[in-house]
Order: sequence, then C-alpha cells, then structure tokens
Amino acid sequence: MVNFTLALLTNAARLSKANFVRKTRKTAFVQEQFLLSLLNAYQETEFGQEYRFAEIKSVDQFRERLPILPYSSYEPYLERIAKGEPNILTPNPVIYLNLTSGSTGKQKLIPVTQQSRKILNRNNQVSIGFAAEAAQKRGLPIGTILLTSSVQLYGRTSGGIDYGPVSVGDLRLNSFLYQQVFALPYEALQPQDNLARHYVCLLFALKNPSLRIIAANFPVLALQLCQYLESQALELIEDLEQGTIAPWLNLKPELRAKLENKLSPSPKRAAQLRQILQDEGRLTPKLVWPNLSFITTARGGTSDFYLQKFPEYFGDTPIFGGVYSSAEGTFGIYPDFNHDGAILAIQTGFFEFIPEEEWGVSQPKTLLAHQVEVGKYYRILLSNYSGLYRYDIGDVVEVVGWYQKTPLITFRHRKGGVLSSTTEKTSEFHVTQVMQQLEKKFNLSLENFCITLSEDGIPPHYLVNIELASGHSLNNPQQFIIEFDRLLQEIHISYAAKRPNPIPSPRLRIMAAGSFATIRQRLLNTGIPASQLKFPHLSDDRQFLAGLTVEKEITLV
Repeated sequence: MVNFTLALLTNAARLSKANFVRKTRKTAFVQEQFLLSLLNAYQETEFGQEYRFAEIKSVDQFRERLPILPYSSYEPYLERIAKGEPNILTPNPVIYLNLTSGSTGKQKLIPVTQQSRKILNRNNQVSIGFAAEAAQKRGLPIGTILLTSSVQLYGRTSGGIDYGPVSVGDLRLNSFLYQQVFALPYEALQPQDNLARHYVCLLFALKNPSLRIIAANFPVLALQLCQYLESQALELIEDLEQGTIAPWLNLKPELRAKLENKLSPSPKRAAQLRQILQDEGRLTPKLVWPNLSFITTARGGTSDFYLQKFPEYFGDTPIFGGVYSSAEGTFGIYPDFNHDGAILAIQTGFFEFIPEEEWGVSQPKTLLAHQVEVGKYYRILLSNYSGLYRYDIGDVVEVVGWYQKTPLITFRHRKGGVLSSTTEKTSEFHVTQVMQQLEKKFNLSLENFCITLSEDGIPPHYLVNIELASGHSLNNPQQFIIEFDRLLQEIHISYAAKRPNPIPSPRLRIMAAGSFATIRQRLLNTGIPASQLKFPHLSDDRQFLAGLTVEKEITLV
C-alpha cells in the first residue's frame, strides 16, 4: 500500500513540477496573472472593497493603490476573523489560523482557507517532484518518512477556529495522506512531551531498516533527534525487542494504549541494533538506516551552522531544502539536493523586492521578480490567498542566480537581525561563515554560539559567546579571537572599514556547559513552539545571556 501510494504521489508530483518549470520561463506574465486573479477573487471581501480591488487592472495600479502595511494594520481584521466574522480578508471560510513562531517578535495569526491550503499543497507537490528527480539522478529510491513534529493544537478562538503552528495545521489537515507514507502511526505525533514524542516516533521507525527519508522543520531539530537516538539507545532496543513502550515516558494512558496496540515485538531488528551499538558504541541515523536517501530540512540563515554537524550523524546523505516557507506563505521551492538557492514560488504568491537603498523609507520603491539582480540583498514582500497584500514578513534574501527566467533566492537573515557597534550591520550570515571556518581551523565543535555587544564602552565591544561541545577544549583562546576578528574583516567589508576605529576589539567569552540549553528553554517558556524555534546567533539585547556563567573571558592583546 505504501509503495503504491508513493508511486501515485511521485507521478502527480512530477507533473506538477513540469508545469511549474514551464512557468519559470515567463515570470513577469505569471506573476501579473496571479496578482490579477487574486484581486478579482477577493474584490468583494471587506478589505478588497476598502481598497477598491475591482478598479485595479495592472501591477503598477496595485502598487500605487495599496501601501506596504505591517502586521499591526491587519491585526484588527484578524481579531474579527478569530471571533468568526466572515468575508473580512478572505471570501472563503477560515478553517485554521497559523500561529507564527514569535522567535523574532510578537506571535501573529495568519488565515488558512481551503483555497490557500490548495495553493500550499501545489507547492509541496512541486517540491516532491524536484526531490524525486534529484533522487532518481543519484539512483536513490523514495520511501517511508520519519517525522517527529507535534500535531497538538494550541487552542481554539471564540469563533471556533483552531489555531497553532503551521506544521500542526499541515499535518492535521492532511492527516490521511501523511499516514500513507509515515514510518510510524499518526498517533505517535500526538504526545505533548517532547522526549515522549521523539521516543515513540523513533521506536516505530527503528522497526524498519529501510527507512528512506528523515524530515525536520529545522536542522537543529534533526540534531535533537540524533541526540535522543543516542541517549535512549538501550531503552529503545529493549522496547523494540519486547514490543513495549517504556513506562517512565510521559504519555496519557489512553494514548499509550493506542500506541502499544500498534507495536509488535521485533527481536531480530533489536539484535541487529544491539550489535551496532556494541560495535560502534552509539546509534546514529546513518548506522541504523544505512540506505537513507535524503534528509529534508530548512536551508539558509541560521541553518548553516547546524548543517555542518550533519556528517557526524548522517554521513554524506543529501540534504533537500523542500520549500522555503513560513506561516504567512511559501517563498521558494528548492530544485535539487545540497542546494541553497530556492526558485521563487511564482505561481502561489505575488512578490516584490525592496532594495537595500530603500530599507529606511516608510513606503519604499520596489522591484518585481524579473527585475532583481544576482548578488543583491532585498527585503521580500508577499501578496497571497491568505489575505495579505504587499506584506513585509521581515526576511532579507539574497538573489543567488536564475532558474530559467525566475530568480533563485536564499534566506540570509531577518530584518533587524543585524548587530552594529557603530553602523556596520553585521548579519547572522556573516558570523555563521566566520564560526564555520573557526571550527575547522581549530579542530573543535561548538555546542552553540551567539554574538552580543558589551555593556561597557562607547562604541561597545563584540562579545563572542561560545559553548564548547562535550569532549572539546580550546587550547589557544587568544588566537581564536584574533582569527574571529580577521575573518570577519575578510567577509564583512563594513566591519573591516571600521576596525580598529571606531569599532573596538572583540572579546571571547567561553560559557559554562548547558548555557545555550538554558537560553533555549527561556525562549520556549515565552511560548515559542519547539518545532519553530530559530535560535539567534547574534542579538542586540545586552541581557540576552544574563545570568549565565562565563568560565573565561579573553580580550585581544
């Protein structure tokens, strides 16, 4: 049944991908047609009437008529939608409200309708088509998937609309489809407790030595899965052998009963895993599933730091970006494995690009998709079937190339996600490149890092806060901070121009073990979903690491 379903899905996806590729040859036309169709379909909504959508006949008229609005301008409409009022932003009933992560600001609610779901599914189909083609080129079969994302709702509005993370809505609204390709029962995604959910997902997935795909929203979550597999290896093997679920897991009794009914003993597989553990001293995904075809997870931005750790756990397994998306919509579709450039999703959203020289303007001039330039950075605006128009999500993207006549974009950082001692605007992309090179140069592994600014001094010093991975030591911290300074100057022209005057020398702070786990928990305590947590690698909040133990601080001589 699984193979038959996968074959049907893959064939449909190949057709969707081929149709999308044809459209990439006429970007300007496709974008204009999408926008005009959207405005026509939504002209009778309250928002559409307010801005007289029926009168707009061109892209230029649209840009003249509608201002670029922040989320606060949409909030009153969303509050009414949450209460159950119809035809406010969308003509179709709102069936779910995506909750943004809130990791870079206040959490937001984004409407989901059957039509917007259909649009999202179209992008997913195209993505699967590209993945299938990439796998076929490498002789890799498509097969069952391991995913550990939660399906727990966050709540229901007074108007009776469910809300939660976009991943939760996606899994719940497509539950039948996903159940056909998961390497685990759908109920395994229901535990609220993070450890319990990962444990039971791994338990069912370990039964199948031919697992082909591991999916995680972000690379850090894939690494977390690896840590659970390693730390719970013995317990997992014992439960697999006996067909039981560890009694100490935090599971509701009725859910435990359902899961145990679906689990049967696998003594042969357990013996195989016990031998791997004995021979290798650990379990990793590559060891227990040697025929993995690929991993699908987010690329770009903060992902790069974590992706460099993948070979330790996954070997040379290809990494596929899938879709570049958020709660607000989909922005790009990745065309191949190990590729950071995503093809702009021209058939499911209308996009505008704000060039850097316009970032300080309240109503900036924008470029269209066919007008951008390779190597340039832009803030991206989105108009789509969720009822958002010229919406500035806050993502800064780099145009890294072209696919036919459609730009390839890579997410670099969030608007405001920069650090300045004076006016240099150092981004996460800059510091991630530096830290990747430092790990290689000093032959060490970092648990995590975050660049902040000192509270003393005007201008302030850069504080390079690092936590060493277990078993690693830094023998020459003085040389480490010297190299940080040198590499950042090489990579970041503005930083180089302002060093050593007016920017003072950076300082290295080696944090105690467990420091970044504490910060992660602090962020989770603010209400950010674990599946959506994007850990910042730089912060202009001088108190971001307050209360943590600094084992050693090193200044430049």
